[in-house]
Formats: sequence, structure tokens, C-alpha cells
Amino acid sequence: MRNTNRALNRILLTILGIVLLGAGAALIAAGTLPGVAEFWKTSGSTARDGLRNLVGTAPLPDPVRSWWLVLGIAVLLVGAILGAAWIASQGGGKTPRFAEDSEGSAGRTVVDTGLVSAAVRESLTGHPDVLGTSVSAWESRRGTALRLRLEARKGACPRELGDTAAQLLQELDAWLGHPAPALVRITNGPGTRVSGSRRAR
Repeated sequence: MRNTNRALNRILLTILGIVLLGAGAALIAAGTLPGVAEFWKTSGSTARDGLRNLVGTAPLPDPVRSWWLVLGIAVLLVGAILGAAWIASQGGGKTPRFAEDSEGSAGRTVVDTGLVSAAVRESLTGHPDVLGTSVSAWESRRGTALRLRLEARKGACPRELGDTAAQLLQELDAWLGHPAPALVRITNGPGTRVSGSRRAR
């Protein structure tokens, strides 16, 4: 229920991890193996000479001196912009509005997530197996979805808590007038041994 592209993130993190592992292995080899250190020294000198020759092929007046320098700065700027856009696209999807209904010229009705959270807390107040609740709304492909987290007391039965959450969601659907997608997460309370579980619909 988030805007984050998990597959793309995993691919990028894998590539970054491989690059960092390769760089670390190269540094270790350069510090421990004389032949590798000499190879890197020779390769560095060759690359530096090649770069100087490349700069001379597209000259510009001082202080720029070369079109290649302009191209390199442009590539770095584009990379920085794309990186910033990628970071800005991560996460997201959370919304303070759980439901909204337009009534034409009469206006519109908005159900705030805080109202749903208060209703859930009121409904579960005094429940022997629930220590606390957390409610949030997220934008999904099927519309706005509800995320309900129940904190279980020690010795509570996850199945019974799941049935309680299902009944609660049915009451919310009746209250709203239409069903809404939901994710229910049952987590451990302090000192509990009930394993966390999830149920989505």
C-alpha cells in the first residue's frame, strides 16, 4: 500500500551492494598483494593520461578548457536530479482521508482517518485481549485502504483476534455504506508470546 517500487529498489540495492563489495575487495587486494597494487598504479597513470588526451580533443577557452568537462558536469547534474526524484518517490501513499463521497451541489462528505481510529478504540475498549490499536489509511490500486494494527495481550489467541477484527471491519463497512480494502496486523504486546500475523481482504 505504498508508492515505493520494491522490485526496482531491490535491483538498485543489489547493484550498489555488488559495486561496494567489488570496491572493498579491490582495496583489500591493493593493500595486501604487491602485484595488484602495481596494477592499480599503472592503470591509474594510464587513465589519467587518456583523460588529458580526451580533454585536448574538444578545447574551450579558459577556465572551462574542454567540452568534455561541460558534458561531465551535465551528466552529474542529471544524475543528481534523477536521484532526488527517485528519493522523493519513495514511501508515500499515506492519506489522512479514509473515505470521501461527493454529493453534487450539496457538497461532499469526508471521513477522516482520526474518526475511524477513535471509533476503533471505542469499540475495542475493555476487550481483554487487546492492549492497543493503530489505524491508518493508504492509497492503493483499489482505492483508499485501511490498515488496522492490534496489539495483543499475553496469551491471546490470534485467531480470535482476527475474528474480532473481521467483525469490526464489517461494522465499519456498514457504517460507511460500502466495503473497503483492509489489512489487519496482529502484533506482540510487551511480554507476549503470540506470534505476529496479518490478514488482508
